Amino acid sequence: MDDALLIARLQFAFTITFHYLFPQLTMGLALLILVQKAMFMFTRQLSYNHAAQFWARIFAVNFAMGVVTGIPMEFQFGTNWARFSVFAGGVIGHVLAMEGVFAFFIESAFLGLFLFGERRLGQRAHTFTAFMVFLGSWMSGYLIIITNAWMQHPVGFEAASGKLELVRFADLFFNPWAGWQYLHTMFGAVVTASFVMAATGAYYLLSNRDIRYGEIFLRVGVTCGLAASVLMIFPTGDGQGKNVAQYQPVTLAAMEGLFETGKAAEMILIGQPDMERLRIDNPIRIPGVLSLLTYSRWNAEVKGLQEFPRELWPTNIPLLYYSYHIMVGLGTYMAAVMALCALFLFRRHLFDHKWLLWILMLSFPAPYIANTAGWMTAELGRQPWLIYGILKTTAGVSPTVSAGNSLFTLMGFLGMYGLLGTLFLFVIAREIQNGPEHGHH
Repeated sequence: MDDALLIARLQFAFTITFHYLFPQLTMGLALLILVQKAMFMFTRQLSYNHAAQFWARIFAVNFAMGVVTGIPMEFQFGTNWARFSVFAGGVIGHVLAMEGVFAFFIESAFLGLFLFGERRLGQRAHTFTAFMVFLGSWMSGYLIIITNAWMQHPVGFEAASGKLELVRFADLFFNPWAGWQYLHTMFGAVVTASFVMAATGAYYLLSNRDIRYGEIFLRVGVTCGLAASVLMIFPTGDGQGKNVAQYQPVTLAAMEGLFETGKAAEMILIGQPDMERLRIDNPIRIPGVLSLLTYSRWNAEVKGLQEFPRELWPTNIPLLYYSYHIMVGLGTYMAAVMALCALFLFRRHLFDHKWLLWILMLSFPAPYIANTAGWMTAELGRQPWLIYGILKTTAGVSPTVSAGNSLFTLMGFLGMYGLLGTLFLFVIAREIQNGPEHGHH
């Protein structure tokens, strides 16, 4: 791989990984804010309304960061990936434009109304604005997902004079890859928001302040977090895994570290890929489980990497393997933590157990790491293709942008995003320190 391609890929990887720290929280919070606003409408307890407004302020800061970090990525399509943009712009240009126009405008306009319009609008209209913020952010998520799903499983296009043109919009919009990927991503976002909300509630209780709000945050965070973390595993994670098995079998083999084809294929819980000898070192295996999960039969045959030509193997199998196993491991951990907390909540003991509150408070980075590892799995799994089976990554990079140019801007992004990240943490910490009652006295 030449230097210009490597640095262009590193730059996109860094900017998109940093960017996605923000949308996952906003998409998840959009639902939880709506839940809190609905609970206020149902119970008429003002604390639920103040809780919803508190999280809307955090949502707004997060949303602004998502916008600021999202714009440079779209420019990279033109600067670093010009050949890909020329080749595929006739297909993905439509949905990326729709994402900007519909979802983005709906989300930002109604967020403004939610934050500043409560007195003018009245409670019913105010609840409607919360619903529209939720709808806008989840629509935005779908339009981005169908872009990615098309790169994973291209449909609805024709090739004409060296470019792709969209011929069936419905195929693009209802891509069989997109449904499970979208739901898996969105429940991942809800898990992130639930952990952040529950961790804040745990912090308030452990600090012995804003107790009423701490309890609300824990109730909403743990209940929604348990539901979302279970749905992440089944059916959405399972459905996405079956998609990979059907459309990208070589990716499945690499994710699982399966080198040889076999019936009753085993699932490897842990182990290290050895790419010289083509095996997994120090494995902990469960026989037959991979066949069962993939094809719903214990003795089904699962193809190993050696069935496929070397040039079609994902470019970095160890990184793909580790990303996938980190995602699955953390997903299991998060479901277990939420289940334990929900059990104590149900028995009315959660608020008294400091050890459990500490676990919740310190677990909030887990969904960020798991979501990042999940996206790394999707993107590394697609390699060496930019558009699966159609355009190789090496053919999509801009021919005239040198490695030095890309490195200069990458270093600029590292510095600028470092500053932005520090500012973001400062603003959020201050908001949490001020507490939900701030401005309501």
